[in-house]
Amino acid sequence: MTALLVLFMFVGFALIDVVVRNSARRMAAARERREREAVLLTSLQLDFTNEAKSLKRVEVPKPRGRILAVDDEAVILDSFRKILVLEGYAVDTVESGQEALGLVQRHDYDFVFTDLKMPTMDGVEVVKAVKHLRPDVDVAVITGYGTIESAVQTMQYGAVDYVQKPFTEEELLDFVKRLSIKRDARLDAARQPSVRIVSPALAEVADRHEYCVPGGAFVGEGHTWARLEANGNVRAGLDDFARKALGSIESVELPKPGSQVRRGDPLFSVKRGHHVAHFQAPVGGKVVSVNEALRHEPARLTQSPYERGWICLLAPSDVAEELRTLRIGNPVVAWYQQEIARLQGATGGTGPSEDWQAFEQQFLTAGSAVRA
Repeated sequence: MTALLVLFMFVGFALIDVVVRNSARRMAAARERREREAVLLTSLQLDFTNEAKSLKRVEVPKPRGRILAVDDEAVILDSFRKILVLEGYAVDTVESGQEALGLVQRHDYDFVFTDLKMPTMDGVEVVKAVKHLRPDVDVAVITGYGTIESAVQTMQYGAVDYVQKPFTEEELLDFVKRLSIKRDARLDAARQPSVRIVSPALAEVADRHEYCVPGGAFVGEGHTWARLEANGNVRAGLDDFARKALGSIESVELPKPGSQVRRGDPLFSVKRGHHVAHFQAPVGGKVVSVNEALRHEPARLTQSPYERGWICLLAPSDVAEELRTLRIGNPVVAWYQQEIARLQGATGGTGPSEDWQAFEQQFLTAGSAVRA
């Protein structure tokens, strides 16, 4: 009996919790809607004629997206503002294509909605001009029944889709949702990491989603690079993959000049807080000199991994044989792509790792390097 009573109490508490959570969500949604209604009412009383004669602008906190709508019918623009603002979008509306193009050049929008049938500048011209000025902006066409064929034709000029008027609130929201999903997928794909061979200096200015393979340098399994100098010595350092995977570095422990190392032996280590990562020598030999600047400016290692952030110079023991065990050029690109996929699988992304010990075990302990 007691057990049954406890069970009923547990179920009762669970139901109460669900009811309270749902009630809280509904109250929060209602509060947000009231706030957006207030913003909508206030914004329509503001004067933006200094930017465009017919401009009406409604800004909302943390918008789901920024939309510019252009149509010569005020009732259509009123519908856009009311429906989309209450759904959480920041919306600008104007009544001519010329005004829309002026705003596109001065502001960042996610979407531009343009009517097809407008005086002076029609929707086709707006599509062409917007995609010329801002290829990153998605343009959608507002069309009536008689202009659907023309709306479809605007796709060849860069329009992503069209919506037919008159539209209901539900139809417009579903349309914008579809556009947002497509845009997010496209932007995510563009943010996927790429790999290319670059000169050492270009690695300093490359995008964070771009992995740089050093042209003319060999790369070892433990993510250290080796570049043969004119005097026969080998300059060594940390590669771009390790730089991006580790993030910021607070200090560097350099090898001792005059010490002997074998390929695969610990050569240097980097630290941030309590994190430590050890790197292996890409080739064996005697440490001729080290980059003393790193003791005072460890950020050089991540700012300029292939130039100012070099670690040491080595007098190699058997340079011809050991360089054959490393990768150079396109084989590094292919290997990086595999390593990036491994990193994504291990950490769920390509950002800086929070577990340096696990990263070292998985990516920096090369053992015997395998020649590509």
